[in-house]
Amino acid sequence: MHFEPYPFEKLTTLLENITPNEKYTPSVLTIGEPQFETPAFIQKALADNTALLKKYPKTTGEAILRKAQRGFVEKRFEVTLTDEQIIPTFGTREVLFNLPQFLLFDTKNPVMAYTNPFYQIYEGAAIATRSKVIHLNLNAANNFKPEIDEELLKECNLVILNSPNNPTTGILTLEELSSWVKMALKHDFALLNDECYSEIYTDKPIPSLLEASKSIGNDDFKNILVINSISKRSSAPGLRSGFIAGDATILKEYMKYRTYVGCASPLPLQYAAAEAWSDEVHVANAREVYKENFQIAKEILGTDIPEATFYLWIDVGDALEFTKRLYKDYNVKVLPGEFLAREDTKGENPGKGFIRIALVESPQKTEDALLRIKECINEQN
Repeated sequence: MHFEPYPFEKLTTLLENITPNEKYTPSVLTIGEPQFETPAFIQKALADNTALLKKYPKTTGEAILRKAQRGFVEKRFEVTLTDEQIIPTFGTREVLFNLPQFLLFDTKNPVMAYTNPFYQIYEGAAIATRSKVIHLNLNAANNFKPEIDEELLKECNLVILNSPNNPTTGILTLEELSSWVKMALKHDFALLNDECYSEIYTDKPIPSLLEASKSIGNDDFKNILVINSISKRSSAPGLRSGFIAGDATILKEYMKYRTYVGCASPLPLQYAAAEAWSDEVHVANAREVYKENFQIAKEILGTDIPEATFYLWIDVGDALEFTKRLYKDYNVKVLPGEFLAREDTKGENPGKGFIRIALVESPQKTEDALLRIKECINEQN
């Protein structure tokens, strides 16, 4: 069993012998971690409940948290869930890693499909389950949407989508998501959408796979699962609050499995998370900041404003050389796209040539960093 180094480890290796230009303040635009204060009302809820540290948390999560998460889904997506159709989780990374192990435990020769480029935990789960991997390649020619290849999907046990997509910023429409639901039902595979960026949109709200499932009459979400998190929407990655929702039949057995995993969230974190999931005002405020950052990027770099996420996915030619030069001359770190993807059946890496830029700083800091990137691009040209 061989796990690939994480993209940030590869970046450290790429830049380890380079001394950055000390004329500039360091700017790190590599990781999708909002650099804003967690809203005060969330911090207060955490502080007010520290006495609960004396109690063990339940794997099922507290009723107050489940209610807040169900309320979020209902307000945001007009989908009403029962308690059996949602499980609070300790963030979403742990779900993405251990859910495939649960689903594929008794499967001979399991097959997983997921988007490429991808969040690397998908690959880790495939390695841990010894699954054959089918890459759903994302490329600029089709607006970074995974295409349905029914012949390949016939052999899948689990398919992971990621809309809105990290790193490409691509999204799937309700109609496109519905087509994936139909395939999951037709060929009886589990379909999971990673929706952790659903709340960071610039204009119209992004649809959920749950909405798509209901739109074609799959009201009990057979074979359908989604995950979501407050890390991005509430600038609170340290709360580690997420959920998985959908098919109650799958979730009932997965809950049993989770009692052995032992990743229940501490009670003070659950109470603070319940406050975060219940409020939309702070999320709308955050979206305005990200929209301002994208407008700055459009004015400086001439980039289109993505429909969702807080990333830019830019073709710079030789991304490895550009990344090194940008760090050396301008003290800015970005992430080469090829670190976030793997070669396809044609031997091509769909992330090659691209860089991912996380616009998670204040508009002032964002403008400063993007001006440096612009200078580096001009020098290259």
